[in-house]
Amino acid sequence: MKHISILVPKGDVALSCIEGSFTVFNKVNDFLAASGRSPLFKVQLVGLARAPETYHRLFAVTPDLILDEVSQTDLIVIPAVNGDYQQVISMNKEFFPWIVKQHHKGAEVASLCVGAFLLASTGLLDGKKCSTHWFAAHHFRKMFPDVELVSEKIITDEGGIYSSGGAASFYNLIIYLVEKYAGKELAVLCSKMFEIEFERSTQSAFIIFEGQKGHDDEPIRKAQEYIEQNFSERISVDQLAAMFSLSRRNLERRFKKATSNTAVEYMQRVKIEAAKNSLETGSENVTEVMYKVGYTDTKAFRTTFKKITGLSPQEYRNKYNRQVAVAS
Repeated sequence: MKHISILVPKGDVALSCIEGSFTVFNKVNDFLAASGRSPLFKVQLVGLARAPETYHRLFAVTPDLILDEVSQTDLIVIPAVNGDYQQVISMNKEFFPWIVKQHHKGAEVASLCVGAFLLASTGLLDGKKCSTHWFAAHHFRKMFPDVELVSEKIITDEGGIYSSGGAASFYNLIIYLVEKYAGKELAVLCSKMFEIEFERSTQSAFIIFEGQKGHDDEPIRKAQEYIEQNFSERISVDQLAAMFSLSRRNLERRFKKATSNTAVEYMQRVKIEAAKNSLETGSENVTEVMYKVGYTDTKAFRTTFKKITGLSPQEYRNKYNRQVAVAS
């Protein structure tokens, strides 16, 4: 039997991550019981104290066990934590040595959404790939530069250290773990029961690019603003460098440091975000939108759009434009 420890952190926690994980793993046990088989999972909530943790002033979650009572486990699930990340990390730092110890004894570890901030704080992610909610990506990169963030991914699996993308996509990771531990048949059954799209691999289509301006490099911030205000124009890196009295090399270095994007990547993302907004709300066709955001090469536009969103421009319009959706 697999022993699963779902953490009950202190602070502002996404209750759905605790309840959802608990429910799915136990539903597998129900499926097995219905076919005359033994349960596969023993699911327990593990906290720092016996007292219930109250979330959103309404919902109390009582741990089954405290850390000292868990000598060994097979999987540790870290739910999403919200609020000031430094503060949440400090509130839950007593979990970290225990997580590391259990991992060294063979336990696997899975973070859900922004639970990645707690997992990264253990050091177990250093040099490894990790995903989290796209909205928190810039904060995560600044706080954990030794972790390779792949925020477009729904699931990462680094030799038994797992992470999921944002919000409800944690269900995709739980289904992935069900498949690993219980087989594809039960994973598919869970996906149908909970109506979770099976084997979804990217959250790129959900990402809203707002630009990373939480830095102190004023010339780079002004360059960002210029790009955002003139996205339909053809802007070169040399032009930007000259505008702000920087060498090209210096601008590129500082731009990457400040925003986690190269200047060219930033220009592409601003253009594609504008294209997404037009495709969602407007009546223009894909070609009209392409010209509107400053592209003249159809192939380049489609390639860049799909690289950033995971969908072709037409697929994106069909999926997210309300008028198209209603008409179909």
